[in-house]
Amino acid sequence: MTSSSPETPDPSVISAGLVSLLDLREITVDESLASPTTVRAFEGDSSPQPGGHVFGGQVMGQAVAAAGRSTPEGRRIHSMYSYFLAPGDPAQRIRFHVDALRDGGSFSVRRVLATQPHPDGERTILAMTASFQEQQEGLEHQERAPEAPDPEGLPTTAEVLAGLDHPVARYWATQRPIDIRHVTDPIYLRPAGEGDDAETQMVWMRTIAPIEAEPVLHDAILAFASDYTPFEPILRRQGLSWITPGLRMATVNHAIWWHRHVDANEWLLYVQHSPSASGGRGLTHGQLFDRAGDLVATITQEGMIRVKQRG
Repeated sequence: MTSSSPETPDPSVISAGLVSLLDLREITVDESLASPTTVRAFEGDSSPQPGGHVFGGQVMGQAVAAAGRSTPEGRRIHSMYSYFLAPGDPAQRIRFHVDALRDGGSFSVRRVLATQPHPDGERTILAMTASFQEQQEGLEHQERAPEAPDPEGLPTTAEVLAGLDHPVARYWATQRPIDIRHVTDPIYLRPAGEGDDAETQMVWMRTIAPIEAEPVLHDAILAFASDYTPFEPILRRQGLSWITPGLRMATVNHAIWWHRHVDANEWLLYVQHSPSASGGRGLTHGQLFDRAGDLVATITQEGMIRVKQRG
C-alpha cells in the first residue's frame, strides 16, 4: 500500500491518525465522576470500525496514554489489567478519569475509568489498573523468540484479502494502522488446514508507516495492537475462521506485562496459543519478541466466544 486513493489510503495518514487518536485532550475533572484519588482527566474520540462498536484496543491504548501522563517523570508502564465492561459508541466522546492509587519510591499505580454518555447517565466501558516503574537494574533472564521467517517476505493483509468485496475485509486491508503479517496461515477466510500448526499462531506487526511520538504513545500503541489477534489462536484450535456463521466474540479482560520498551515502528513477533476454552470463554497467552529475539512483553486475554447453531 504505497499510493493514495479511496481504495488504498496513504499509510502515513493512517499512522498519523493513530497517534492523534491516542494523543488525548486534557479536560477538567468532572466532580460527579471523580473519587478522592482522581488526579487528572482526559477526553478522546474514536476511529470508525466495521460493526458499529469501538475497537477495544483503542480504548485500552487511550487508557494507557491517560495513565502514563499522570505519573512522575521517568516512570514507564510495566503492567496493566483491563476489564471491558460495555461496548463503546464510536459517535460519542470517551472520558478517562485517572486515580492515583500509589506513588512510592520507584513504583506508581494508577486506575483509569473510561466512560461515555448514556441515556441512564455516564456509563463505564473500561476499567484499567496500571503500574509504572523507574528504570532500574536487576536480575535478568528471558525466553527467546522461536524461529520465524522475516516479515518482509510475508504477504500483507491487503494481499491476503485482495479482491474480497466485504466491508470488514476492505477495512482490514486498507484502514488498520497496524501492519499484520501472518507467519502461520491466516484464518480470515478459512480454518487452519490439516497441515497447519493448530497449537501456535505467529504474526509480525508494526505501525503501517513510521511515526514520531513520545514514549508513552509507543506504549499505548503496543496495547492497541495487542488486541487485534488474541481470538485467532482459539479459532485455530477449534477449526473455525473469522467468517464462521454464527460466531460471536467480545473481549472480557486483557493484561499486559512490559519487560522492555519498544519502538512501535519496528517489527514485533507475536507468538500466541490458547491453553483453554470453556464456559463460553476462551483464553489466549501471547509473547512479543523484537527482531533481536528479545522478549519485550507478555499478553493474556480472556474473551467471550460463542457459535450460535443454525436451525
